Amino acid sequence: MSATDTPKLERGLSLTQATAINMIDMVGIGPFVTLSMIIGMMQGPASIFAWLLGALLAYMDGMVWAEMGAKWPQAGGSYVFLQKLFGNKWGRLMAFLFIWQTTIQAPLVIASGAIGFAKYASFLVPLGDVQKKMVSGGLVILLVVLLYRNIKSIGKISVVLWVITGGTILWLIGSGIGHFNARQAFDWRFDGFSSSTLLYAALGRSSLNAVYSYLGYYNVCHLGAEIKDPARNIPRSMLLSITGIAILYLGMQTVVVGVLPWQEAAASDFVASIYFERIYNNHFVGQVATFLILIIAMASLFSAILGYSRIPYAAAQNGDFFSVFGKVHPRYKFPHVSLLAIGGAGFLFSLLFRLGEVITTILMMRILIQFVSQAVGVIAWHYRRPHDERPFRMPLFPLPALLSIAIWLFIFFNNETKYQLFALGVILSGIVAYQLRRLVLGKTT
Repeated sequence: MSATDTPKLERGLSLTQATAINMIDMVGIGPFVTLSMIIGMMQGPASIFAWLLGALLAYMDGMVWAEMGAKWPQAGGSYVFLQKLFGNKWGRLMAFLFIWQTTIQAPLVIASGAIGFAKYASFLVPLGDVQKKMVSGGLVILLVVLLYRNIKSIGKISVVLWVITGGTILWLIGSGIGHFNARQAFDWRFDGFSSSTLLYAALGRSSLNAVYSYLGYYNVCHLGAEIKDPARNIPRSMLLSITGIAILYLGMQTVVVGVLPWQEAAASDFVASIYFERIYNNHFVGQVATFLILIIAMASLFSAILGYSRIPYAAAQNGDFFSVFGKVHPRYKFPHVSLLAIGGAGFLFSLLFRLGEVITTILMMRILIQFVSQAVGVIAWHYRRPHDERPFRMPLFPLPALLSIAIWLFIFFNNETKYQLFALGVILSGIVAYQLRRLVLGKTT
């Protein structure tokens, strides 16, 4: 194969397939393991406000991502956006910090899904700690094998997984209608909190878990180079997926607390499975529901690994990461080295960490460099270059971006200090690494 025949990524994903990839990434095991956490933190049905805040944030931040994704539809998502928004000097630093945190955060995301999968699988078959590690690690390996194919095949698989995901949640919502207690579901009380400070802290921490369940609305931006008609389809797929998932989550939250007493829901590690058992008075139905939830968890990881594998590839293509990650499979036309590396790291992390720690760490380390910085950058871009072509313009600019920044910072500053310090430590260590890299490159050129 000559240099001119170097394989490249192909634009093979339709709007339907892109939306499917987004939605299966957003759902996953997240809502099924965080639902009980959120109910417990908010001490009852008032937990709906955490889900509403998460939906609002997804819409507002989604507007920011939609502008960037439509303008710069390339592989890598934030890696590309941060360079474009902040210019050559600061943009390279911001992009490096994003790659720096991604080397930690991406495997953590994969690990969180795999650990959650193994945890929920123990409802079907009792599993010890070692067995759970074997299940979570084996799942990551299986998904890498499934992803080792061309993007058109992956798009078709994603649509099938999307149908299973949406169908399962609709079944959950529909099953509860005949057993629904409206007074119980809408008993929004805050008298369990002795002060407004404690209430705000609980809302911040519970919202972090809700936001974790919404994450993935931007996954199509990582796959920008593989989306057909990206200027139209990237914004559409994001807004469609956020709307669909928000409706499903709010419906699921409402029916669960309308069927189960909130104290029971908060105390259960398998709240969705217990919910189905209670409605149908049948353990087998609970097992069937659990099996479908595990498929949803697998689907989310399938989508997440797909998106993350494009980030090191994009950085390598630009000379900001190891060149081997920029290789494209000669037959299937996907970044196979990057896929194997991300999958391998996710496999190791799934053996080393616990779920609760992983969820909080994932979000806290991303808030400042990725989400807040992008929103600030988009606002500055509008004022600095007002006449730039923007295939998608957020309505009511700059309100969505400002609300996104405010909510992200509210969540950041209302969580535990140790996670705030960890996030700041990742940024500081990244700045040091960036400066050292510049010194080394300066000496060798």
